[in-house]
Amino acid sequence: MRTDILNNLDNPKQLEKLYRTNKAIFKKDFNLIFPEIKDNKNAEFWNERLNYEASEISWGTKEELVFVITASFIAGLIAKLPELTGIKEEFYYPRNIGFIVFPMLTVYFAWKNNITNKKLAPTFIATLISLAFINFLPDNAKSDTLILSCIHLPLFLWAMLGYTFISDDIFNSQKRLEFLRYNGDLVVMTTLILIAGGILTGITIGLFSLIDFNIGEFYFEYIVIFGLAASPIVGTYITQTNPQLVNKVSPVIAKIFSPLVLITLIIYLIAIIASGKDPYNDREFLMIFNALLIGVMAIILFSVAETSRTTKSQTATIILFLLSVVTIIVNTIALTAIIFRISEWGITPNRLAVLGGNILILANLSIVSFQLLKTLKQSERIESVENSIATFLPIYSVWTIIVTFVFPILFRFK
Repeated sequence: MRTDILNNLDNPKQLEKLYRTNKAIFKKDFNLIFPEIKDNKNAEFWNERLNYEASEISWGTKEELVFVITASFIAGLIAKLPELTGIKEEFYYPRNIGFIVFPMLTVYFAWKNNITNKKLAPTFIATLISLAFINFLPDNAKSDTLILSCIHLPLFLWAMLGYTFISDDIFNSQKRLEFLRYNGDLVVMTTLILIAGGILTGITIGLFSLIDFNIGEFYFEYIVIFGLAASPIVGTYITQTNPQLVNKVSPVIAKIFSPLVLITLIIYLIAIIASGKDPYNDREFLMIFNALLIGVMAIILFSVAETSRTTKSQTATIILFLLSVVTIIVNTIALTAIIFRISEWGITPNRLAVLGGNILILANLSIVSFQLLKTLKQSERIESVENSIATFLPIYSVWTIIVTFVFPILFRFK
């Protein structure tokens, strides 16, 4: 794309064609070569067009505001269904927590992307099937497959959200990475909203208590519940209407946390050896170990996606490579531990789910590490690393579907 841009600087029609072919790659490549061509008038125009940032916060259109308010209210009602209908909370929330937010976000992007009913139908049907499936599973609190389905169903709904976000361009790796970046931005914005909401809650309850009004119970049961349900929806709305608010914050956070996580992980591995903890025979420790692995893997994926948003940094690439290598060591320990447990005590739903997840993560990390090493040694473009991440997202989705829907039947709901 860079060569095409350089060769067509004085051909506005061809530049526009290149831009419409792949807007994300065009913008990134143009920004990389702009310092070389900044004296060209057409280049100046495209720089302003691609990188213009509004100086004021945009609140979108009236229709968008109405949609977000309505979606937030519906999400709050879904969260309050046990109280409104008499359904047991211990039955409802583990099975339906994902339906509070993800369907509303899916509808939001379907509306924003002008997806036709025909194209939206598979997502709608899949969501209905998952809703019926999870709620008709036997009510057995000791069922491992039920617990696994409840854990993996939100991931399946997240995948449905990703399908809608990408719209009709499901094979576009850049779109998949944009979805990862959106998730990083959403985490940042939602966290800020929740912090502000927590401060407001404390001030409000404190002020009313000064005049002998105890509104704590009412406030938490209605205002806080609706606020928690609405926060990801409002956060999504803000990130989509004002990308300039967070598109510089997320890469900074990624650059700060990547080295910190690397140092912490190395110290943790040393501490494991010093403490004598044994993941091969300590089930609880192995569970925490795998949770750590998933968290670090997510940080690596988001960090690569955010790093590629800006000019490539050799230092950032080195840190990500070292982090991925250390995580591979952690993964290998976890994988050998679960294989040992299966060989000693047989296959269970939990062990098989962890085994499959660890194999996928190890494969993904190995490819990412290899591509990062190539980037360091041969000055390969970061796109090779991005593609290795984007390629694995559908594979994770397939494994999520298997654990959520196939495991309960395969293991007879045990």
